[in-house]
Amino acid sequence: MNSFLKRLFVALIAAGLILPFLIVAGVSINANSNISFPPTELSLQWYTVLFTDKDWLMPIRNSLAIAVVAALVSVSIALAANYVLWRLKSGFGRLVFALGIGPFMLPPIIIAMGASVFWAEIGMYGRIEATIISHGVFFVTLPLVIISRGFATLSDDVVEASRTMGATPWQTFRKVIFPLVLPYIVTGYALVAIISVNEYLISYMVSGFAVETLPIRIFNNVRYGYTPVVASAAMAFALLTVAVLLVLSMITDLLKLLGAPRN
Repeated sequence: MNSFLKRLFVALIAAGLILPFLIVAGVSINANSNISFPPTELSLQWYTVLFTDKDWLMPIRNSLAIAVVAALVSVSIALAANYVLWRLKSGFGRLVFALGIGPFMLPPIIIAMGASVFWAEIGMYGRIEATIISHGVFFVTLPLVIISRGFATLSDDVVEASRTMGATPWQTFRKVIFPLVLPYIVTGYALVAIISVNEYLISYMVSGFAVETLPIRIFNNVRYGYTPVVASAAMAFALLTVAVLLVLSMITDLLKLLGAPRN
């Protein structure tokens, strides 16, 4: 009986997660110009609008550009902080690590408001650079934790062997350390990019409507009347997220990199 209840509970949770996805998918391929479910006639016209209408193309390009560069900023900070912590094993390194975890410990509205005031004070409010740097800094926690697991796997013997062979610290990092932690770097980069693409609050607070990202465009569309293009946009980026995670799982041991214990 207990086993049956457990399976039922899991099935209900799965249904609760999958049903909204199926409903949005149905709306996105409905030929009707109003949002309705189930679809009465199938059509891909809303996906055509999504990828041809300049009102949607520009936000998509902005979101992708911000995600690509912000993830690079975030991973660079995380890699440098972890290297300092691993190399020095000092209080300063631990302080840097703690500061990196800080953004996820604060409510997003506090972070977004602080960033808004900061960029306004230095005259960069409403610029795409502000959004990129904000995403890169505020999402650094994820790659910081993931990459730290990579450094935790490093063997002192391997590093010491490279030094014994005459390698400089830079050569040791480039030829020994970096390749060993690369899967963790790639994972952190991909996850930050996914979060950045779907982030709304920080993007809006630091740039307003001056830099329209896809989430901001969706919000604007909702404000002035729903259209099925919104469902198409949601599905497109949901599928992008799934595709990225599938690729990661094929080229890396994704669950292990995220901290799951091996059987």
